[in-house]
Amino acid sequence: DAIGYYGALLPTGRSCEDSWVVASALAPLTQRLRFLVAVRPGLQSPTLAARMTSTLDRISGGRLLINVVTGGDPVENKGDGIFLSHDERYEVTREFLDIYKAVLRGETVAFAGKHFRIEDGRLLFPPVQTPHPPLYFGGSSDAGNAVAAEQIDKYLTWGEPPADVAAKIAHVRGLAEKAGRQVTFGIRLHVIVRETNDEAWADADRLISRLDDNTITEAQKVFARMDSVGQSRMSRLHGGRRDKLEISPNLWAGVGLVRGGAGTALVGDAATVAERIEEYRRIGIDSFILSGYPHLEEAYRFGELVLPLLPLDHEISTRPTAVNMGPFGETVAGDHRPSAPRASQS
Repeated sequence: DAIGYYGALLPTGRSCEDSWVVASALAPLTQRLRFLVAVRPGLQSPTLAARMTSTLDRISGGRLLINVVTGGDPVENKGDGIFLSHDERYEVTREFLDIYKAVLRGETVAFAGKHFRIEDGRLLFPPVQTPHPPLYFGGSSDAGNAVAAEQIDKYLTWGEPPADVAAKIAHVRGLAEKAGRQVTFGIRLHVIVRETNDEAWADADRLISRLDDNTITEAQKVFARMDSVGQSRMSRLHGGRRDKLEISPNLWAGVGLVRGGAGTALVGDAATVAERIEEYRRIGIDSFILSGYPHLEEAYRFGELVLPLLPLDHEISTRPTAVNMGPFGETVAGDHRPSAPRASQS
């Protein structure tokens, strides 16, 4: 919050703390930081997710961003009660977003689809951001690209080489234009930035120095069971081998040997990492979701060494606290929005 980051991605899944609870705990402790929190089509009702979204957007003063997560691990999905095929999950996501966005816009929704049936779906208390908080989404399959083009504000990709990312951007942008929409683009990367390039590469090597081949093999078996096209693309970058991990200048795939999802890191000194970020920016990336090991130390190091070199243009949140925020007064019979919401004053 103090360093100047735009926001923080709060991950989702059984290996993570619940992102909604964490964001709710952090919102009153921060002033500017936005929270990218996941909705899970198939796990949540779209109207319930809309109420959660509106509430957290209000109590955070309009600092909520929404990450739409379809889920790419069938084993984990079944553990959460989701027994859907890859393409069925995207069908659910499309229907979910149709309902979710309409409710957040203030519409009364009646919907009868393949996966959802809604009657008189309404939201009594609106979000701060209109028509809804920005929607982020990643999906490398044809089904995922179609959902992104039709429904999403910011399309996310994992950290592939710039040429591959440029091709993905061109494809999704073309689909969005055919749908009469515009989509912006973001990328998910790790960073290993040090005072010198030699120090950075030494720390990259050190990060995986105690991984034995059996551990890598077992991790790759887990990734292979997934039906995520994005995960398949990440795994192909290194093929489970540790001998050719610099897959593009300063782009290192070592993390992906044992970590699913984001498996590449920008490695180098501050000027080098800033140059690589600029390379992605030139092909159309305007948002960078970064992490490192250890995470807190890397966040401070990147903030001190690299942020001053970047042409940041994100605004500091100065949203007034009297916009669409509670207290709202009593609803009428618990069924109608108060006729004259009372905005809080500060």
